[in-house]
Amino acid sequence: MASLKVASKKQALQEMARHASELTGLDARVIQEKLLERERLGTTGVGNGIAIPHGKFEELKSVVGLFARLDQPIDFESVDDQKVDLIFLLLAPEPAGADHLKALARVSRQLRNQAICEKLRGSDNADAIYALLTKAAEPHAA
Repeated sequence: MASLKVASKKQALQEMARHASELTGLDARVIQEKLLERERLGTTGVGNGIAIPHGKFEELKSVVGLFARLDQPIDFESVDDQKVDLIFLLLAPEPAGADHLKALARVSRQLRNQAICEKLRGSDNADAIYALLTKAAEPHAA
């Protein structure tokens, strides 16, 4: 999602849950509630304008990721109190402990790379964003 227009954390999670529902077949309200439940445990706003909301679902067969670049930064109650403009939603199967953690670690590593984040923030083209994220995910990408 190259240009998501939302005004709040709840609205961002709602919109991303709706899109994730289309990708996975899961009910959007179920996804949103699981994400909000996770946020109540502690924010997934990891700092530097980035959030990585995530949840596990019995019905999923594989890990699913959804990226959104927000038109305007929003308050996400981040650990550094900075507003968030890059959100990577990660959904995993319930029994996928190690796979879920590996995916979370990979996303975190990518989004800690300042050059990648600058390119993500500078692009409003979904294909370019997808290419950047998938190229960065390759083990030997430069």
